[in-house]
Amino acid sequence: MEKALALKIFESFSIQRWNDLVRPFDLVETDKAAEKMILAYIIGKYAENSGKKIDWIWMMYASLFDLFRKISLCDIKAPVQQLLKKEFKEEYTRLNEWVLKGYNPIIKDEELFSQFTIYTGMKAGSIPYPEELRDTIRIYHAAHKYSTMRELEMLAVVNEKERLLNIRIELETEIQPYLDLEGLQKLITHQKIYDFLLKIEQLRFQTRWNQTPRVPATSVLGHCFYVAIMTMLMARESNPNMCRQRMINNYFSALFHDLPESVTRDIISPVKQATDDLPGIVKKIEDEIVNKELVPLMEPFFVEEVLYYTNDEFADRIIDKNGNVKLVSWEELNTKYNSDEYQPVDGRLVRICDHFSALMEADTSIKHGITSTHLTTGRDGILKHYKTGEIVSGINVSEFFHKVIN
Repeated sequence: MEKALALKIFESFSIQRWNDLVRPFDLVETDKAAEKMILAYIIGKYAENSGKKIDWIWMMYASLFDLFRKISLCDIKAPVQQLLKKEFKEEYTRLNEWVLKGYNPIIKDEELFSQFTIYTGMKAGSIPYPEELRDTIRIYHAAHKYSTMRELEMLAVVNEKERLLNIRIELETEIQPYLDLEGLQKLITHQKIYDFLLKIEQLRFQTRWNQTPRVPATSVLGHCFYVAIMTMLMARESNPNMCRQRMINNYFSALFHDLPESVTRDIISPVKQATDDLPGIVKKIEDEIVNKELVPLMEPFFVEEVLYYTNDEFADRIIDKNGNVKLVSWEELNTKYNSDEYQPVDGRLVRICDHFSALMEADTSIKHGITSTHLTTGRDGILKHYKTGEIVSGINVSEFFHKVIN
């Protein structure tokens, strides 16, 4: 992972959305990307349950590539971009070429840059979407539209109706083609899965490092998305031979890894580690609350998968042929268990990326001149956590962490 790319992706935490309206809280681009992928997962699971085939890996990379584009084009409002695409196609093509040119020096992975180029062509309309991706793309677009509608509903509390009227009409028109999707229907009609979404949205209101000022302030939900993206990218380098299901499980395990905090709130690491027994006790309490408050809101066809993602979230694990979760070594993951049938997860890789996100959150603020004992102690503690030369999940973690912050 290149330092420049990690820093570029982190810029999304500083991109404010809807900044021409009254906002009850910060609406940040990373949070929107996270909620979109939560919604894509929910709507996609309903579609899978009805027999449709979803290309989750395409969707994972689309979430990254859309974030790349948003970081570059954040100063051009979406309606302006749509107008450019519709009426000034030549200029829109040049704009996309400019975006690609900006990323070319910092994306050293040639295959990744090629994928990004193809995706940009699809967005521009110069490359057709493959027919086999039709259902996947519709679900992804529906998630994008509905996540925007959710933001609008939150803004409606503090903005005059007249200020939002045209935006609402436009969004309702744009979401019409996707109303046949069962998951979207259930969300719009506020059935129990909508209550599940409301619980997850609480992570958007929870600020990390809440005991200290910090720039940029990051939410738990945005942090989860950053961890998911880093997990995906670091796996490309450390272990390019992962089976498909392992890549999917890693991404969504990272995206959901802090899900219990939607009902328990974020308990900071120093508090969790105040006594030797407290981490285990906290985990037990989290599991009980999740089973009581979140499990009843999920559908039977994906509840076990979500619990698999959130239980033992930082352990390398598989599901054996008897259906039991089994903790395994990284070497075992790469040999006899690197197969879709075992549902492998690189939990330790998710933990590395969780620590990396925390390191970025602390170090970036310190470099902006907003610092505190909490931030310096946290940053130094993360750096000391991995020994010099120690290889975890195929990564020299200490070397990578020091490279990025220096």
